[in-house]
Amino acid sequence: MKTFLGLDLGSKTLGVAISESGIIASAVGTFRFTEHHYEKASDEVIRLIAAHKVSVVVLGFPKHMNNDVGIRGQISESFKSMLEARSTAEIVLWDERLSTKTALKTMIKGDMRRSSQKDKKDELAAVVILQNYLDYKGASLC
Repeated sequence: MKTFLGLDLGSKTLGVAISESGIIASAVGTFRFTEHHYEKASDEVIRLIAAHKVSVVVLGFPKHMNNDVGIRGQISESFKSMLEARSTAEIVLWDERLSTKTALKTMIKGDMRRSSQKDKKDELAAVVILQNYLDYKGASLC
């Protein structure tokens, strides 16, 4: 069975989710690093890949609503290359448009305090990204 890792990469944070079943994504946490020091973030991902025997990493790919790839998308593409150079896991870029918005809406519906929302939004966005990927892959098998 494959293990999947979901990532929501920001400029100072990395939200992480995992699925060992390939069906349900669960939050792992948020890794914080010095702004734009993506090597540090990649070290954490490589550690998680080894620790959990991850087969597939699903990295959020931020695009503009018109489908253009901006600077954040270019950073994700570079991060993907960085991970591919250090790991044998498959690295997939996955359209993450509206994932953070979905995560925030979910937390608001759950009456989560605004201070807690800030701490949890990245890991919940990673869950949304990974769950969308798993749902798509599951639907494509039907």
